Amino acid sequence: MLSWMAWTWPTALVFIGIFTAIGSLIAIEIRHPGGDERKGVLGLVTTRGDRLFISLLGTSYIFLAWLGLFGMPLWAPLGASIAWGIFCFWKV
Repeated sequence: MLSWMAWTWPTALVFIGIFTAIGSLIAIEIRHPGGDERKGVLGLVTTRGDRLFISLLGTSYIFLAWLGLFGMPLWAPLGASIAWGIFCFWKV
């Protein structure tokens, strides 16, 4: 039934990670409503959801650029993406 898409463990882990992050944000929002708005280094007023979106978007660009320039393996862009996500939630 789902043979049209290459469902591998890495693909499943990416989707599980995204849904876990969204679920975590929902739980945090229920516990501490308001979105935790702040003005970051980019000059934007962002909420937790905005910062998650910016970090996911940046992560996809990091991986695509790495694949286009260097190819495999993908350990270096994984580290860069984790650092980008930490930066987004800390400073953006």
